[in-house]
Amino acid sequence: MGAELSRRSFLAAAGLVGLTACGSNTGREGSAEGTLRHWYHAYGEDGVQEAVRRYAAGYPGARVEVQWNPGDYDSKLLTALQNSAVPDVFEAQVKVDWVRQGRVVPLDDLLGEARADFLPALLESQTVDGALYGIPQAVDTQVLYYRPSLLERAGVAPPRTLDELVEATARLTTGGVRGLFAGNDGGVGVLTPPLLWSAGLDLLSEDGRAPGFDDPRAAAAFGRLRELHRGGGLLLGAPTDWADPGAFVDGLAAMQWTGLWNLPKITEAHGDDVGVLPFPRLDADGADSVPIGAFSAAVNARAADVDAARDYVRWLWVERTDHQTEFATAFGAHLPARRSLAERAGALRDGPGAEVVRLVTDGGRIASPARWPARANTALSDAVSRIAREGADAAGELRAAVEVARVEISRQDR
Repeated sequence: MGAELSRRSFLAAAGLVGLTACGSNTGREGSAEGTLRHWYHAYGEDGVQEAVRRYAAGYPGARVEVQWNPGDYDSKLLTALQNSAVPDVFEAQVKVDWVRQGRVVPLDDLLGEARADFLPALLESQTVDGALYGIPQAVDTQVLYYRPSLLERAGVAPPRTLDELVEATARLTTGGVRGLFAGNDGGVGVLTPPLLWSAGLDLLSEDGRAPGFDDPRAAAAFGRLRELHRGGGLLLGAPTDWADPGAFVDGLAAMQWTGLWNLPKITEAHGDDVGVLPFPRLDADGADSVPIGAFSAAVNARAADVDAARDYVRWLWVERTDHQTEFATAFGAHLPARRSLAERAGALRDGPGAEVVRLVTDGGRIASPARWPARANTALSDAVSRIAREGADAAGELRAAVEVARVEISRQDR
């Protein structure tokens, strides 16, 4: 469920690079014999880095070194998987190219009886050709936050359709407050999948073998994003991007599209004056939706000891439910990847948190399918940018993006 990801990279494929404590080489030089290297991207929430280092230190089966990677994690990880046995274990969203190229190993057998406890959609998002290549760590989702008091003052009802969102954004814009913040690119990156879902479409067809947006309704949905850009109610040039709640917390926007992980900061700032909504539907034939996704733990097929790496992943993300619960619920607000652990998420038992749980249950959609190719994503994102920012012909732009996506999806099966 682009641009981001600290934990939220699920929508558009985040990336972070740069090394901190463990040095910058990608070989095994300097590591003790039998040491496992575990890579994480740099989470924005305080305490996560300390927690994962503590988990690693407690593993009884081997010495585990955690590497924390700020910056462009996706690019760094891709380079490492192409050239190195390091990392042994890493968090990512599995890509079909990695499977085709033999860079990751199947992990189905690690789940055992716990398989039924994991959210099926998350497992499906990490599955290629019927095999599971990543164990989900936690669930992230994004919603539309709004200030009920500001909507009431402007005589605006919470928007349930795209037309209502366009109107609300305009009417809520007053003085130094803009109606909506959806990123400094005006929502091009983070809103592309929800816009397709709003029209009853998707990135991929149901069988995953073709583009899912070869339909005139896609042009209609992206046309609404163009209307938002033309209306002047979008906040652009905020100090932080959509994944940070700063614009909403600081009163720069009456509504913001951002992650569930920001709920504690938002409620701390605005108390009970916080509401949440799914992304609105295009019309009666469309659907409300919220993107869901998760980083998963994967094992490098070139690891010096694949079996040892798999045993560690089983211990951390299948057996140690205490670690899994803390990881999901103690640092910001996230949903555990397993049903049995969800009741431990205290911030999600009532209020906006409980509403988000309901929205995920009713309309959660996988934001970054394993079979969605990077080049197809770039082509679609560029097309949406030209439609929204430059007023380019939506139908023509999308025809070109469909052709790129068709070629790239077919290439995966050669």
